[in-house]
Amino acid sequence: MEAVAKTRYLKGSPRKARLVIDLVRGKNVSHALAILKFTNKRAADPIAKCLRSAIANATYKAEQENIAIDPDDLWIKTCFVDMGPTKNRRRLRPAPQGRAFFERRHYCHITIEVTSEPQEEKEEPVRKETKAKKAPAKKTEAKAEKPSAKKAKDEKAEEAKAEAPAEAKKEPKPAAKTKKEAPKAEKEAPKADKAEAKKEEAEPARKEAKPEEKPAKKAGVKDSKDAENASSEEE
Repeated sequence: MEAVAKTRYLKGSPRKARLVIDLVRGKNVSHALAILKFTNKRAADPIAKCLRSAIANATYKAEQENIAIDPDDLWIKTCFVDMGPTKNRRRLRPAPQGRAFFERRHYCHITIEVTSEPQEEKEEPVRKETKAKKAPAKKTEAKAEKPSAKKAKDEKAEEAKAEAPAEAKKEPKPAAKTKKEAPKAEKEAPKADKAEAKKEEAEPARKEAKPEEKPAKKAGVKDSKDAENASSEEE
C-alpha cells in the first residue's frame, strides 16, 4: 500500500528544507518522526506534519480497500523538495557605491510518499560487515606473529650461549704468540745494552776534554795580568 502527501507554498528556502528531508529518506515512519522531533531546524515541523498526513492517507486508503495495515510498518519510499514561486516576496538590500541588490525569497513544495512494501536490502551494510569481519582476522595474524618473534629471540639467545664456551676454548692461542714475541724482545735487549755502554764511554772523554780547556783560559788571564804589571814598571 502506497500513499502520498504534499505541502505546497511553504515559506522557506528549498535548499534549507532539503537538509532536513535528507535525514529521513528511507527511514521507518516512527524513526523518522523521532528524528524530526529533535532536529533544530525551521523546516522540521512542516515536514513532520506532512509525514503524518501521508500516514493518515495510507491508513484511510487501506480501510477503503479492506486491507489491514500497521502504521508502524510504513517507511518513506520517496521524499523531495521543489522550488516554488516568489509571490512578490522581493526585497532590496543596500550595496557598495550607492547600489542596491535585488533579493527574491522563494517558497518550496514538499512531497512525501510512504509504502508498506518490504524494504529491499542494501549492499552497503553487507560490505561494512565484511570489513568488520576482516579486521579481527588481521589482529589474530598480528598476535600469531608476535609469538614467532619471541621464539626467534629465544633461539638466538641459545645460539649465543652455545658459542660462548667455544670462544673461551679458543682464547689460549694468544699465549703462543707471546712466546714467539719473547725471543724478539731478547734480541732487542743486547742492542739497548750496547747503546748504553757507548754513551757511558763517551761521557768520560767529554769530561776530560773540558778540564784541559779551563786551565788554558786561566793561563791566558795570568799572562795578561803580568803584561800589565811589566808595562807599569817600565813607566
